[in-house]
Amino acid sequence: MESLIQKFEPISLDEMSGIRLMNRIDTKFVTTMPVLARLLVMAQGEYLAQEIGGERNMLYHTTYFDTAHYDMFYTHQHGHANRQKLRFRTYVASDLQFLEVKTKNNHGRTKKKRMQVDDMCLDDASKQTFIDQHLRYGHHDLMPALQNSFRRLTLVNNGRTERLTIDTDLRFHNLVTGTDREMAPLVIVELKRDGLCYSPVLEMLRQLRVFPHGFSKYCMGSALTNDKLRVNRFKARLIEIRKISENKISI
Repeated sequence: MESLIQKFEPISLDEMSGIRLMNRIDTKFVTTMPVLARLLVMAQGEYLAQEIGGERNMLYHTTYFDTAHYDMFYTHQHGHANRQKLRFRTYVASDLQFLEVKTKNNHGRTKKKRMQVDDMCLDDASKQTFIDQHLRYGHHDLMPALQNSFRRLTLVNNGRTERLTIDTDLRFHNLVTGTDREMAPLVIVELKRDGLCYSPVLEMLRQLRVFPHGFSKYCMGSALTNDKLRVNRFKARLIEIRKISENKISI
């Protein structure tokens, strides 16, 4: 896989600054490592690979917070509009950490607000103010719920109108139950666009018979590592994800 990644022309973090897409339309796809290898061959020449300090397939760590009643988990499961997530994300290669609030509105657009931080402690007044300004749940109601780690390759199309993130080596650690889960065969592809502009990768994915497939890392990770959560509306998706992760099917 590394040899395929190195065949892309690089784009630097500074050059990426104009392609942040903080208010965007996200489309997710779930596939496997063999299909990803075929996609990377098809995408050469159409996309550039983000490179930081010589690295392209970079390590990310994330910690998600929720209420004691898992309001954010259940709001997502029930398909409610204007749902939110709160997370601390560490970009290991660039040694940066952010507190982030993601909001998906009833028009399908995702808006992200974030502030750079030095730690994940919520006792800090500036973090509390940020949360109370952008999250509908008060900072005093929140608890750390789930951690994940993964490798991310970020591709940018030549027209600089979209980003394609490709997440592999996904691992979960539930901070409430202590349960760990590795999802190594799974690949999460996410297309991020500012509007419905032309996307070269959509036709490639169609040719590979990879179709849009919802996958929330927080919700799926929580459901897979906490058997006390009600997961009725996620059951079909969880069965499919388990089959993919066990190499019983490929999509």
